[in-house]
Amino acid sequence: MATREESEGAHGASERSTTRAGRTFQSPVFKSFLAGAMSGSMSTVLLQPLDLVKTRLQSSVYIGSNTGMVNIAVNVVRQERFLALWNGLWPSLTRCAPGVGFYFGSLHYLKSNFGSSQPSSLESLSMGMTARCMTAFLILPITVIKTRFESGAFQYRGMANALALTYKADGLRGLYSGLAPTLLRDVPFSGLYLMFYTKLKMYNQPSMFGPGLEPLVDFCNGVVGGILASFVTQPADVVKTNMQLYPKKYRHIKQVVIYIYQKRGLYGFWRGIIPRTLRRTMMAALAWTVFEEITRRCSLK
Repeated sequence: MATREESEGAHGASERSTTRAGRTFQSPVFKSFLAGAMSGSMSTVLLQPLDLVKTRLQSSVYIGSNTGMVNIAVNVVRQERFLALWNGLWPSLTRCAPGVGFYFGSLHYLKSNFGSSQPSSLESLSMGMTARCMTAFLILPITVIKTRFESGAFQYRGMANALALTYKADGLRGLYSGLAPTLLRDVPFSGLYLMFYTKLKMYNQPSMFGPGLEPLVDFCNGVVGGILASFVTQPADVVKTNMQLYPKKYRHIKQVVIYIYQKRGLYGFWRGIIPRTLRRTMMAALAWTVFEEITRRCSLK
């Protein structure tokens, strides 16, 4: 039988473990992670068809198709089925839910420890870029699988099968294909978006428009910031998509850039900009709106 001292020691250890777990769940960084994961999941489910259409538009640069986004969506429904517009949803969720959560958690940590109450444009830019850089590297293999699912060119049985076949065919290089253009796309996008969004928030305070309008004001700020950031980073997205679809054919950014320019000129670098801008803008706006509302209700500010 256990002695009284041993029982008290075990009870104390249990209490300490419970206390540590409680502190973790009450951590502002952890709350930011959960809020970001929830907002990312909601926006991903709603906007997945736009991402699929964008991917097929960009990959069609190599098959000589002039099909527009509406025709591509109609063809997917006719030739496959309506729910095929959500192909790649599971890897998108696997990527976006923890990815957005990790981004918001990292951003909250950076703001709390290194930020100021009235951040300058440069401060917002650097914090957004730093948080996204860490996130993009961690989730890149899932991003590669998501792109391949959406392209319709690969017949995978599931995520595990896709990861295994990609690794078998191309090794780690395949799972991390398109790393450079992904960073060139996501890091500036997040930095520019946060800079635009923060500045817009300073000029468009919800209190200026009356009570109850906070979500609408946050959403409008997010839409404007997303449009500006999407346009600037579109060329990197086109390069990223094709490097991830054809890692053996295009091992360097220069190869893809030259090919796109020779085939379609400068227009080729903005192929798919409409569905991408719609998706990225709406996703970022929804994510930030939900995040802001959750943080207000959780007194996380």
